[in-house]
Amino acid sequence: MSGLVVPSRFRGPDRSGNGGWTAGTLAERVEGAGDRPVVEVGLRQPPPLDVSMRVDTVEEDDGPVTVMSLGGSVVARARAVADGLTSLDEVDVPVARAARERYAGLRAHPFAGCFACGPDRAEGDGLRIFPGRVEGAAESGDGARAAGVASTWVPHASLAESGDVVDPGVERVGLGTAWAALDCVGGWSADIVGRPMVLVRMTARVDALPVVGEEHVVVGRWLGREGRKTTTAATLYDADGRVVGTAEHLWVDIDPALFS
Repeated sequence: MSGLVVPSRFRGPDRSGNGGWTAGTLAERVEGAGDRPVVEVGLRQPPPLDVSMRVDTVEEDDGPVTVMSLGGSVVARARAVADGLTSLDEVDVPVARAARERYAGLRAHPFAGCFACGPDRAEGDGLRIFPGRVEGAAESGDGARAAGVASTWVPHASLAESGDVVDPGVERVGLGTAWAALDCVGGWSADIVGRPMVLVRMTARVDALPVVGEEHVVVGRWLGREGRKTTTAATLYDADGRVVGTAEHLWVDIDPALFS
């Protein structure tokens, strides 16, 4: 048993943690995930801020599960899963920069202070990933894998958590930040302004931690909708066009007033 705290810096809505950062930080604790783990995290309730939550690994019929709880109530569950993720098509940097200028969240945003995509967060505080529509996305590449939204992202030095073993001069962000970068871009591929949503499940694989100071491209795509639930996907590319990580998400419609 150990504890996990979501500092207020890493909030999504004003009173709870960013789903991607919380899920990625919990994913670090998952046993049996291997060197390049694919981890599925289910969020059962909004992750509280600035409190220590209990983290335990329990054995279930289909393997170990890492459970985060507070006061006996489950906040999130995480487990290693088979790799069924497919990367979205890459978007060129100039296209992603142009898409960023079309970010709908600059005009209206249900959670403007979000660590990953909030326009109210200062440079160096939040990630300021602003996914805008990719022009001509439906006509480019494989339609099933073409990005619908994209943004550039340069990881800030304040988020550095580790150095590069091969190149000691290179700093990288932590796994929680990598998951956060793969989070909200999925939501913005759907109508998150017209139908505010929160993350309830995220499955991700991070192949390499993002390098501080390098321009990355993050892309997202809407996959489908059923009732109040929406599914999306995201992929993060590094400065050389290599896949850094990929993810799929499940979102559920909410009343944003309940989270503010």
